[in-house]
Amino acid sequence: MRKILILVGMAAVLLLILGLTRCGRKKPADTIKTDAGKVTVTFLGHASLMFQWNGKVIDIDPCSEQADYTRLPKADLVLVTHEHPDHLDPDAVKAVSKPETVVAASALAAAKLPGAVSLRNGDSRKFLGQLRVDAVPAYNIVHMRSPGHPFHPKGVGNGYVLHFGSTRFYVAGDTEDIPEMSALADVDVAFLPVDLPYTMDIDMLDHAANMLRPKILYPYHTTDTVMRAVASRLKDVPGVQTRIRPMK
Repeated sequence: MRKILILVGMAAVLLLILGLTRCGRKKPADTIKTDAGKVTVTFLGHASLMFQWNGKVIDIDPCSEQADYTRLPKADLVLVTHEHPDHLDPDAVKAVSKPETVVAASALAAAKLPGAVSLRNGDSRKFLGQLRVDAVPAYNIVHMRSPGHPFHPKGVGNGYVLHFGSTRFYVAGDTEDIPEMSALADVDVAFLPVDLPYTMDIDMLDHAANMLRPKILYPYHTTDTVMRAVASRLKDVPGVQTRIRPMK
């Protein structure tokens, strides 16, 4: 019986490792201390993030192109920023969910996810008993699909601020350096997109970093942006530690 239990345990560990791996490469992860417990952030790729905190799993924008969610730990909470397919993947949401999983999303995304909680800019809800989540604006001002039609219109998509005790994690979603970021100054950890033409260029990222002044900044949602150039540009933002993690 003991041998069987050991083999089952080894199999479970192997499945977790496989789930956190794509093309044979283990996904990068960081652990950040908060006054409500440690948060482990796993960078699954592009805009897909997994937070593990006090035995709970929070997935943000799960996407099947970035990870095999059938092999990952089941989520207690799934947050979807908006309805674009690199952020809203119903198959990935289904794969990572269990019967008690709570799914919350922007209004257009929630309409495509049965049973999802709809969050609009300015909404604030508590999940998992004590985790406050604020839905904040995420939109384009400059980058347009065509004249007058931004890639991400104002009022449609969300960014999210997650409150782990007094420690605030800001996941910006698809956005530029919008004025509303100034109200989020001094967040503790920020995940900011840098990906033309859909989100920010390096100048916008620099401006956003100076508005927010997070203790830790992770550029994410990256594709062709040269991340070494991003790191070099942001190295002099006062009080901000920029951490580059593979997100492709």
